[in-house]
Amino acid sequence: MAVGGAGSSRSVAPCCCCAVLLAAALLFSAPATTEAYDALDPNGNITIKWDVMSWTPDGYVAVVTMFNYQQFRHIQAPGWQLGWTWAKKEVIWSMVGAQTTEQGDCSKFKGGTPHCCKKDPTVVDLLPGTPYNMQIANCCKAGVINTFNQDPSNAASSFQISVGLAGTTNKTVKLPKNFTLKAPGPGYTCGRAMIVRPTKFFTGDGRRATQALMTWNVTCTYSQFLAQKTPSCCVSLSSFYNDTIVNCPTCSCGCQNNGTSPGSCVNENSPYLQSAIDGPGKWTGQPLVQCTSHMCPIRIHWHVKLNYKEYWRVKITITNFNYRMNYTQWNLVAQHPNFNNITQLFSFNYKPLTPYGSKINDTAMFWGVKFYNDLLMQAGPLGNAQSELLLRKDSKDFTFDKGWAFPHRVYFNGDNCVMPPPDAYPWLPNASPLTKQPLTLSVLVFSIVLATLLAYA
Repeated sequence: MAVGGAGSSRSVAPCCCCAVLLAAALLFSAPATTEAYDALDPNGNITIKWDVMSWTPDGYVAVVTMFNYQQFRHIQAPGWQLGWTWAKKEVIWSMVGAQTTEQGDCSKFKGGTPHCCKKDPTVVDLLPGTPYNMQIANCCKAGVINTFNQDPSNAASSFQISVGLAGTTNKTVKLPKNFTLKAPGPGYTCGRAMIVRPTKFFTGDGRRATQALMTWNVTCTYSQFLAQKTPSCCVSLSSFYNDTIVNCPTCSCGCQNNGTSPGSCVNENSPYLQSAIDGPGKWTGQPLVQCTSHMCPIRIHWHVKLNYKEYWRVKITITNFNYRMNYTQWNLVAQHPNFNNITQLFSFNYKPLTPYGSKINDTAMFWGVKFYNDLLMQAGPLGNAQSELLLRKDSKDFTFDKGWAFPHRVYFNGDNCVMPPPDAYPWLPNASPLTKQPLTLSVLVFSIVLATLLAYA
């Protein structure tokens, strides 16, 4: 993408009319084609399944389960928030494994009071340690849902809901609408509920199957453009064959501007560091990053470390610059043509991803080892995680020339990171575009001067 962008900047400027038409086409077509599509995880989504398990005198009891079908994007603390709008005047009599954030106005009920009477309830998960009589399977994880690649046993979240003032048959039930999913902020867009084939449930021995009375699904997809106004990570590069360290591009995730947004960053040696961390934004989750030129909460550094006869070695370092955020169950995804020959990996877990089919293996997912480095601490001495990769060379493709040794694309926790421009990559000493031509010119000038002096001698 970056290479294409660099190339396109050298193209001939279109005429004014063409430019207007092109801008209009981009304006009206981009959201429909790119907003919730990820080339590295084209089928990734979160599916919300409602299974009606039994009918009640004035409604039904359902089990709602959220399945994370995204390969490398999870929901981290403080967890998911699920919302919808009732089609009629339904109320929630009770819940198990979750709760609504507000009860709403239930003053018209003289007897038992419902759990929630709001037209548009918002539901959140319960915390670990909830009493057993308030739990069901796959609940009570504080809203955290992992990916199937990292932790399949924790890639779903469930709760039970008893709905009243609703239909009591398959034909009279009206599906909820306007579903929203925050994880914990914006980014997900949910479609409308669709009635599907009832879910089947098998007994432990697999000899008997029961099924839900009615099932409907809601599919939610993620867009980084909707989730945040600026990127959340960037990439820096270095190598053993060049002393140049290519830092993250300036203002990758925003710029320092104490005039319009004071308190957005703090220097690591500031005497007021702790008071800034404990400031007003501590309880709202507002980021407080270390003041840097890139202003990103996360930086991934890729260092080409060593070159052997048949192998080469890369060191990857992830640094957290956010003083108010620990990243639990973090993951890193990178694209490189030599990932099909990863020989050895140190202190990270690894799984190949094949978004383009099994024939192309150039995408890898990395995450921390449980109880060792699966928790990326907040900014400070312990706010980093690192690993080294040993890769076997492919004689047909391997080269250190023209930045081939550096990744094409990097994601952290599912968000695309800002890469340096290709012309800034560390070059081989004898191939640098800044030194190759002047060196040839100086030799030519020296030869001419020497020939002239010899002619007059």
